[in-house]
Parts: sequence; structure tokens; C-alpha cells
Amino acid sequence: MNRLWASIQSLWLRLSGFLRARLFRRELAPGRFEEGRASSWRGYVTTAPIVAPERDYVVYVPRGYSRWRRTPLVVVCHGCRQSPEDIAHLARITERADRDGWLVLLPRQAEPANRYRCWNWFEFNTIGGGGEAAIVAAQIVAARRHYRAKRERVWVLGLSAGAALAAVLGLRHPRLVRGVMAHSGLACAAASSPATALAVMAHGPDNDVSRVADEARAVDTARGLSVPLLVVHGDGDNVVAPINGVALVDQYLRFNAHPVGRSGYQPAASLPPSDASSHEAAGEQHGVRSDDWLLDGRIVVRHVRIEGLGHAWSGGDARFAFADPRGPDALELFARFAREATA
Repeated sequence: MNRLWASIQSLWLRLSGFLRARLFRRELAPGRFEEGRASSWRGYVTTAPIVAPERDYVVYVPRGYSRWRRTPLVVVCHGCRQSPEDIAHLARITERADRDGWLVLLPRQAEPANRYRCWNWFEFNTIGGGGEAAIVAAQIVAARRHYRAKRERVWVLGLSAGAALAAVLGLRHPRLVRGVMAHSGLACAAASSPATALAVMAHGPDNDVSRVADEARAVDTARGLSVPLLVVHGDGDNVVAPINGVALVDQYLRFNAHPVGRSGYQPAASLPPSDASSHEAAGEQHGVRSDDWLLDGRIVVRHVRIEGLGHAWSGGDARFAFADPRGPDALELFARFAREATA
């Protein structure tokens, strides 16, 4: 009898120790990268018709992630001549994700689809929400379901060509995307054809981007939800001219039905009248001017102009191309905007 009781006690001690380790462990699981692939039947691009309508992606699973806790999903689209790993490191995404509990989806452009690994933001199908926009939308759905991310907290960020793709996703997939941050990017359909893309980057849209916004909104008049937009652009950007950031503001003001949204768009260097503005003089960081547009007390568009910043991620790791360490930190600008836009 004593031997049986001792065996029961020993078994209980082992079982309780196992449960404590699993349920109450102090050590959080470390962050990790995982790979995936998704496709869309709408994903063919006219500029690379023989490339299959699918793309690889990487997901950063943050430290302490649990399927029992629904977490935000932040989608980060890299720029030209970059990979998901490049932008993850230059923007220090893993550190921020671990701190704030973000799942991070990092789509990967296929070199056969674009020799410079740019997202084809100027391509006809993509502009309309198909093409690579549809492929990344499929990746978002796959990652959201697999990792049980919060449907209402999916944000899309991008740099340069990735920012242009993020702008397309906000306009064409508004039920999927909670909001957008476009860093050094362009408006949806800013270029009327692939042949004009380089000229548009240098001189601003050759298309009526406000009309594109009106048409996108008319597709789903019962939507009733805004898609907040944060534009971050350096006034020294000589690759994607700052006038493209102004066009983005105009486009999303029209899309979100803000009364100052300009119709019959012609490229304009000046922003429309804002509801609030602020300026921080240059010190250890670049100077910053911020303009906000609000609807019903909520921010729907914010434009951040960073003085002296070129075509680079603000606050990025200087060891990487397309990064300016002087800041301010673009991820902090995004995190602050996301809190204020959804408060």
C-alpha cells in the first residue's frame, strides 16, 4: 500500500511539474521566422504573363506568441532590390514586433516577375486589385487564419514600390485592410501605364488618382468604414518625388469622403488644408512636419514630411541600403498613428 501511494505521489509530482512548465512557464518562446506561399487565380500580371500567380512570404512570429491570444497582423512590403529579410533587419521589425506582440507578414517578390524585385504597382491587373495585390491579399488571409490574427487589426506598410502596393491594397481590399502606411510611396494608379512609371516617380501622377478613389469607393458604398492612411516622405527624396506623397493624401481623402479631398486631380506640390498640424525642429533627428485630416474626431489621413530625408526608411539601420539612422523611427510613427486612428 505504501509503495502504491509513493508511486501515485511521484506520478502527481511529475504531472504537476509538466503542467506548471507548460501553463505557467516564465520563459517566453523566442521569436522565429516561418515561410509560406499563397496564390490567387486573379494574380497574373500582364508584365510577366508566364509567371505563376503565387508568391512566397515570410512570417515573423513574435516572442511569447500564443494561439490563444489574438494578435495584430502587420504586413510589410519591401522595396526594389530588397528582400523580406532586408526590410525586416533595416527597419528593426523583429524588436518592435517582440515588444508590441505583432505578427509580421513579409511578402517576397519573385525575380522572374520583376528583375529588380520591385512590386509591379504600375501594372494593369494590380492597379485594379488583382495581380500582385490579389496575391498579397491571399497571403494576408492565409497568415491571418493560420496564426489566428485579429481580423480588424491588419495593417499594411510598405517602402517605395512596396508602399505603392500597400496603397493599392487599401483602396482595392478595404474589407481586408484596417489601415496603410506608405513610406516614400505612390498613389494607386499613379501611372497610366508601365511605360510612364519612371516619369511618374520623378514628376508625380499622370493619372487622375482622385477619380480612382471615387471609383473604388463606389464599388462598396455600404462599407461605412474608413481606411486610415499614414504617408511618410522625405523632402529630399530624389527617387520618388514628394509630390507623390501629396497625391496619396488627395487620393485617400477622396476615398474616405473627407470634404477637402480634391477632385479632377492635377499634380500639386501643396497639401490641401489640414485639420491639425505640428512641426518639430531638427535636432538629433531630422525635422518633422505633420498634418492631420479628421472625420468625426478620428484621424483618417496623416502626412509626415521629414526634412532632409532622401529615399530611405526613416530611423533604419545604417548597415543596410535605403535606411537613414537619423530618424525619426518610422515604426514608432506608425505605432502612434495606429493607436490614434483606432482610438
